[in-house]
Amino acid sequence: MATNIIVSYDNTENDRDALALGRRLRDAGANVSLAYVRHIQLEAADREALEESDAELLGDRDVPRHVVIDASTGEGLLALAEREGADVVVFGSDYRTATGSVQPGNSAHRLLDGGRTAVAIAPAGFRDNTADLATIGFIPSAGDSSAEDTARSLAARTGAVVIRDDSRTPDLLVVGSRPEARDGHVLISAAAEYAIETSGCPVVVVPHARALTFAPTQAPTQTETRVN
Repeated sequence: MATNIIVSYDNTENDRDALALGRRLRDAGANVSLAYVRHIQLEAADREALEESDAELLGDRDVPRHVVIDASTGEGLLALAEREGADVVVFGSDYRTATGSVQPGNSAHRLLDGGRTAVAIAPAGFRDNTADLATIGFIPSAGDSSAEDTARSLAARTGAVVIRDDSRTPDLLVVGSRPEARDGHVLISAAAEYAIETSGCPVVVVPHARALTFAPTQAPTQTETRVN
């Protein structure tokens, strides 16, 4: 079954980075939908303008869209993800983030603290990045292979090389949840949070004991570089 992704989007520049990351994951075989969380009801004309804009950026006018009215963006997305059975929620970085850096915003932090979906965060300016995902790194959690399994599954679909080498910056980083997290829940350590904010590349944080699956189109050929 394909991985189901919801992209959080409200027409800001950094949310266009989230769209760009969602497009990369869609091209790897995931199903993508868009979520607008609003604190008030949108007028029909405003909603139509947003839909036209995101359809052009994502390159798919038929992409499913959800409009959620909630006082809290994080809580609205959490409820939507659980209702829709989403595997991943994709965010752009906080609006104050420098280009090329990753900084989870408040809504992303809400899902990183006990949420039941993986969380993907695009670096600021990622909308202008056209390079392929050539390398995928991972940071494992003790006794849990979910981060590595996710990295290998995505690499098998994209032809990327999986690396575990702190001296190299990957094109995408997969991070595992803390060992004490409940199965199927996301919880990150201070060290993982630091790694995310200094990565400079898109990051996917997976729940404990729940890897994401991207069905390969051919036998994987990637290798892994290890540093002892």
